[in-house]
Amino acid sequence: MFHSRPPTLPDEDAAWQIQLAGQKTLADCGYAQYEVSAYAKEGAQCRHNLNYWLFGDYVGIGAGAHGKVSIDKPQKILRTVKPKQPREYLTEIDRAALTAGDQHVAGNQRFAGDQQYIAAADLPFEFMLNALRLNDGFGSDCYLARTGLPLQNLDEKLARLQDRGLLEAVAAGWRPTELGRRFLNDLQASFLA
Repeated sequence: MFHSRPPTLPDEDAAWQIQLAGQKTLADCGYAQYEVSAYAKEGAQCRHNLNYWLFGDYVGIGAGAHGKVSIDKPQKILRTVKPKQPREYLTEIDRAALTAGDQHVAGNQRFAGDQQYIAAADLPFEFMLNALRLNDGFGSDCYLARTGLPLQNLDEKLARLQDRGLLEAVAAGWRPTELGRRFLNDLQASFLA
């Protein structure tokens, strides 16, 4: 319906005022923004989302589900995607079950959906795409644990982003500044290989 009859949207100034009012209301009720699109009371942040944003592993189950599994970092970090349409998903599950006992079937033919290893050169971007959504950023030890790569490889890039006012060093790692959160797409794109 919105495609055929788009609603009238507020202009940028009005949208900004709406955002500020919403954030004030949330803060007045004890909610703090901990991620680009999430607010929570102290200690009640969504653990699943934090795992995702910190580039943790998760299994995708069901139609349209995505997953990420670290088999051997940094060479074998696997992304998986299940078919979006329920009928196609069920057909692939049935096919995978039927061929599971067949020793002559190629490995990915036993899997419903698509799977692809993340290239090691893409890991800095993949990690930062997620972790920089968090207002508190990430720890240096988390980067190493989740990618298998030393954060020191990014020292020059991190220093340039800090000089531009987009990132700030914290005790154990890095976090986006307020300016960095406002220009998050540009900050994340800085890590493209």
